[in-house]
Amino acid sequence: MLKSARPPFVRKPRKRGGPINSMKKLSLVLIALACLPTLAVAQSGQVVEEVITRVNNQIITRSEFERSKDQLKDEVKQDPKDPDKAYADREKDVLRDLIDQQLLLDKGKDLGITGDTDLIKRLDQMRKDMKLESLEDLEKEATKQGVSWEDFKQNMRNQIITQKVIGEEVGGHLAISKEEEQKFYDDHKSEMEQPEYIRLSEILVAPKAVVPSITPAAAPVATDPSTPAPATPNAQPADDEAARQAAEAKAHDLLKQIHDGASFEDIAKKYSDGPSAADSGALGMFKRGQLDKGIEDKTFAMKTGDVTDVIRTKQGYVILKVVDHQMAGIPPLKDILPKIQDALYYQKLQPALRAYLTKLREDAYIKYADGYIDTGKSPNQTQPVETAAAKESDAKKLGKKKHKKLGIL
Repeated sequence: MLKSARPPFVRKPRKRGGPINSMKKLSLVLIALACLPTLAVAQSGQVVEEVITRVNNQIITRSEFERSKDQLKDEVKQDPKDPDKAYADREKDVLRDLIDQQLLLDKGKDLGITGDTDLIKRLDQMRKDMKLESLEDLEKEATKQGVSWEDFKQNMRNQIITQKVIGEEVGGHLAISKEEEQKFYDDHKSEMEQPEYIRLSEILVAPKAVVPSITPAAAPVATDPSTPAPATPNAQPADDEAARQAAEAKAHDLLKQIHDGASFEDIAKKYSDGPSAADSGALGMFKRGQLDKGIEDKTFAMKTGDVTDVIRTKQGYVILKVVDHQMAGIPPLKDILPKIQDALYYQKLQPALRAYLTKLREDAYIKYADGYIDTGKSPNQTQPVETAAAKESDAKKLGKKKHKKLGIL
């Protein structure tokens, strides 16, 4: 079942400063670009689309530029403070980000990155999350929501390629020292103070009610009004008690398997009747006061990794695992080191990525239409040379783009 009216098929907001790709320097004659006309014209002489930028052998059209601005408007609406200011601050970088993306895609082609395997994995995971039987069902859901399946897959493939290029070409070259980790920890201690909390996972065994037969045997017909009807209601409490006992026995058996070395998470995924079974029983984080008093007293007295005995609840029999138990105060460095490393990584990634994209610009051939500004432009970019062949090539590319995105003119 879908979690929202328009889940994963809605075009994802453009991420500011997101990485993009580039290609090796090509022969100036082969890649020479024509001076930009105001409008690109198909061979028939009919106006097809306005080209605002050429990046190597690819083009960016005005309609793509306007769509990106519309996506940015939708994205900044989530800013509770001042969406208008957020849009004004970021609108100037829309063309930069489109060029960044094309450069990264070109670089991905140079590196032989297709994204095909990861695309299949992501689509299959999306299918599982939406509880659909096949990828064909996923395609049908996309079509129902008015989304082009091919465009959706291409957008996801582009995202995969750009992420891989950034990881290989930029992220893989970043290094974080122990001194930097310690300094970040010391400088941000006041932000790290936290209340005591635990993370729990559960295995729920619910009593299974006895399902009555669809065609029960007919009750004998009374010939005498004074003859009492068969006394069947008393059977229900007996059935409930049998179901309860069976659930309790099963819960104790599962607990024994865990004590004998079975993985709690595997048991939860396979046998739990709770809604968290698909997530290996994960329930999330709880502070004091958020749980039933009896369960709180038990679990907050336990250490990370401990498992409770079988607990009887209204829903059935529960086994809980304390996945994490953090005491109140500032956690030690070792406990939050992964978070600190992530923060330092992204601090270093943005300037390194911009430097990398600047170099890609200098190795590429980029031509802008009058009035369009690339805020990531380098003063060392190569100035394209006009050729008739480039002009004819652009007209063909525009025809393909128009056919795919806007319909046949």
